[in-house]
Amino acid sequence: MSQAEAPADASLPQAPAAAPLFSTLPLDPRLLRAVAESGYASMTPIQAKAIPIVLAGRDVMGAAQTGTGKTAAFTLPLLQRMMRHESTSVSPARHPVRALVLTPTRELADQVAANVKKYAQHTLLRSTVVFGGVDMKPQTEELRKGVEVLTATPGRLLDHIESKTAVLNQVEYVVLDEADRMLDIGFLPDLQRILSYLPKERQTLLFSATFSPEIRRLAASYLQDPVTVEVARPNATATTVEQRFYSVADDDKRAVVRQMLRQRDLTQALVFVNSKLGAARLARAFERDGLKTQALHGDKSQDERLKALAAFKRGDVQLLVATDVAARGLDIADLPGVFNFDVPFNAEDYVHRIGRTGRAGASGLAITLVTRDDARMIGEIERLIRKKIEIEPVDLDDDRPRRPRRRSFDDEREVPEFEARGRDERRGGEGREPRESREPRDAPRRGPAADPFFDRPYEPSGSGAPTWEKGKPGDVAPTPAAPAPAARGGLSPNIRPKKKVASLLGGGRA
Repeated sequence: MSQAEAPADASLPQAPAAAPLFSTLPLDPRLLRAVAESGYASMTPIQAKAIPIVLAGRDVMGAAQTGTGKTAAFTLPLLQRMMRHESTSVSPARHPVRALVLTPTRELADQVAANVKKYAQHTLLRSTVVFGGVDMKPQTEELRKGVEVLTATPGRLLDHIESKTAVLNQVEYVVLDEADRMLDIGFLPDLQRILSYLPKERQTLLFSATFSPEIRRLAASYLQDPVTVEVARPNATATTVEQRFYSVADDDKRAVVRQMLRQRDLTQALVFVNSKLGAARLARAFERDGLKTQALHGDKSQDERLKALAAFKRGDVQLLVATDVAARGLDIADLPGVFNFDVPFNAEDYVHRIGRTGRAGASGLAITLVTRDDARMIGEIERLIRKKIEIEPVDLDDDRPRRPRRRSFDDEREVPEFEARGRDERRGGEGREPRESREPRDAPRRGPAADPFFDRPYEPSGSGAPTWEKGKPGDVAPTPAAPAPAARGGLSPNIRPKKKVASLLGGGRA
C-alpha cells in the first residue's frame, strides 16, 4: 500500500491545514500582481474569511488580533469592486470619492493610505489621504483632481467638508478602522456627522482589534445585517508574542530597559509611556545614556512625527519612546521588542501596544515594568486577556550607586557607631572633633552673661521694695535708691492724677 493510500491514524497529530493563497481569490490580475510584489502569497485567517464576504457586498464586523492583516482584508475587495469605475479621463468629475476609510490617528491614516496606493498601483484608481497637523492646501489640490479612495481622520475630513473641498454624495463603501479607538478618544459625534453626509445605500465595514458593547451599538446603528468575522477570542493577545512582567522600582526602570536590550540582543524597541511629558523626558534620558532615541507624542507636529517614525523604520533610531498615539495600527516590519515603561491606564491599550511586535507571524517580545502602584491595572489586564500574570523579580547587573534607605526618627537611636561617625563627617567635614570629646546633650547651654535686672522676679512698686538706679557702664551690682513716696489714695505713683481744667460751660473735670 502506498503512502498516499495509507489510512490516517487518528492517534497521530494532524498537520495544520495550509493557508489559502491569494491566487485562489476572484481578484483582478493587476491586484494579484501588486500583492505578489508586496511579498504576500498566502492569506491570514481574517483575510481568508472577510475578503469573500466583502466581495459579496455584505456589511462586515471584523475582529482579529492586531497585526494580522486587517488592512488588506478590506482594501483588496473594495478595490476589486471599484474596478468597474476605472477611467482614463482627467476630469475630476469622473473620479469622485467612492470609498471612504476613517481612522483614529494620523499615523494609521498615513499607513492605510500607503497600503491602498501599493495595492492599486497597477490600476487607474486614484487615492489620497487627509489628516490634521499639516497644511490643508496640498490636500485640497489632491481632492480637486479627483480620487476614488479617500483615507482620512474625522477632524480633518470635517474641515474639508465644511470647505466644500470633499464631496461625499457618491460614496459606496465606508470603512471604520480601529473603531473602538475612535470612540475612546471622543470621535463619536464627528463620526455621526460624517455618516450623515453619506448616501443611505452603501456597504459599511467595521474593523477593530477589540469588540465592546459600545462598538456593537455603533454597528447596530450604521450597519445593515452585518456578518461578524472573528478569528480569535476578543481581546486576545497574539500567540507569537512572548510576554514578560518584571517587578521594578521607578528609579530602576531605565536601567532595566538597558539591561534587557543587552541580554536579549534587541537592536530596536518601542517604549510606551502614559504621558507626553514623560515621553519627551525619557527620550532625552536615553539619549544621555548613549542610545539613539526619538520621541513620538501628540504635542509634536505631524511633520516631526512622520520623520521620527520614518527614521525608526529605516533603523536609524534604536528606541522610539511613544504615547498610545503609536499603539494602534502602526506596522513596523520585524520589530523585535516592545517595552511598557508605564503600565497602560486602559487594559485594552495593553493588547494594542504589544501588537506592534510579532506581526505577520513573526516572533516578538513584550516586557512590562510593574511597580507597587500598578496592582489594580495589572488585575484589569489579567481579566481582559484571561490569563494569570506572573510578575518576576529582576536583578540589575550595573554598578551604579544606590540611594540609601530613608530612616525614621526611631532608627536614629539604633544607628551603628561607624555609620553615625560617617554621617557626622558628612555633616561637619573632616575638621570636626571626635564624637567622644563633645559635650553631652544634657550639658547646660552656654550663653551671654545674665542681666540681674531681667533675672529678678517681679515686685510691685507700691510694696516698698527697692528700685534700681541707672548704673554706669561696666557696673556689676546696681545701687539701691530711696523709696518712692506713697501715692495718694493708694494709687501707683506711675499713674498721673487728672488735672482740673476750666470748662467753657461752667467748669468741671475734663
